[in-house]
Amino acid sequence: MPPIRVLVEEVTVPFIVVDGRNRYVTNLEKEDFQVMEEKRPQQIISFVRENNLPLRLGLLIDTSNSVRDRFVFEQEAASDFLRTMLRPGQDKAFLASFDTMAELVQDFTDQVEELVDGINRLRPGGGTALYDAIYYGARDRLLEEAPVSSNYRRAMILLSDGEDNQSRFSRQQALEMARRAEVTIYAISTNIRGLRMPGDKVLREFSEETGGSYFQPTRWEDLDSAFLEIENELRSQYSLSYRPTAPRDGRYHSIEILPGKKGLKVRARLGYFANIPSVNNPR
Repeated sequence: MPPIRVLVEEVTVPFIVVDGRNRYVTNLEKEDFQVMEEKRPQQIISFVRENNLPLRLGLLIDTSNSVRDRFVFEQEAASDFLRTMLRPGQDKAFLASFDTMAELVQDFTDQVEELVDGINRLRPGGGTALYDAIYYGARDRLLEEAPVSSNYRRAMILLSDGEDNQSRFSRQQALEMARRAEVTIYAISTNIRGLRMPGDKVLREFSEETGGSYFQPTRWEDLDSAFLEIENELRSQYSLSYRPTAPRDGRYHSIEILPGKKGLKVRARLGYFANIPSVNNPR
């Protein structure tokens, strides 16, 4: 695999802010935040409220045997989400499934019914290659279609029980690739019965590390509510940029956005890779 090189001259971080009741706060200004990288303060050079950026979404659906009894609900909820979320000519999404293998079902398109047709063709069966699906989706689709230097909102929606027993890549490798693609992961657990299963911890980790959200509906009928929450969150975001004081050293650098007002919570990715410039492009 060729190395992935991204020259970090500015770091751009999309984020959302919620209050103590988990309601979105959308009226804040640049002065209401402080950015820390590796616990050192950084100067914010741009700040915008963003609710209209073009979306590049990956919808990853678990089609393993473990979700067979709930699969129709997943198909219906995912189809409804795409119909309400995608704006033709502006947003695009791809569809992937994973059981024994991760498979690209429908490449990036803004044609919703092509995606819905792909969802309706899915059939459950086999093992679970969750980590491979995340890895390939981030590396081969989101980095290619919406490179980190471009002005897109990149997100991945996982619909799964979080179990993995077939992947070639590890959980850490999948998470690292998602970080490199600067993709926000929203995970919806299909462990509906209210029981916390081992896979739920995995789904929560992917979401929290990338600045997304984790959902565990208590009833099948609540899948629609989880997708609606994701839609609202993607349309209720801020974005800030800063020029890091640290050198481009190839390391993963931690980021923290601190709100100036008490009672508020920021959700954002936890860091970025400060990749070293190539010899052919020393900027």
